[in-house]
Amino acid sequence: MAQPFEPGTKPELKPEWDKDLCVRCALCYIYCPDAAISRQEDGYFAADPDLCKGCGVCHRECWFGAISMVKED
Repeated sequence: MAQPFEPGTKPELKPEWDKDLCVRCALCYIYCPDAAISRQEDGYFAADPDLCKGCGVCHRECWFGAISMVKED
């Protein structure tokens, strides 16, 4: 379940994809509760920083361990 997120603030964590592990199955895209993930031109996925709340659902749903939640810069 997505965590509460105050408008105008940034999440502490953001998803980061490892393209060597990603099989482009789209589970992250399907399960993102905020529709923040989109398919890129190369077929891999990325989160829109303006929409992503850093909830980690994509990380938990990835069967291949391709998504890490990292500290936002």
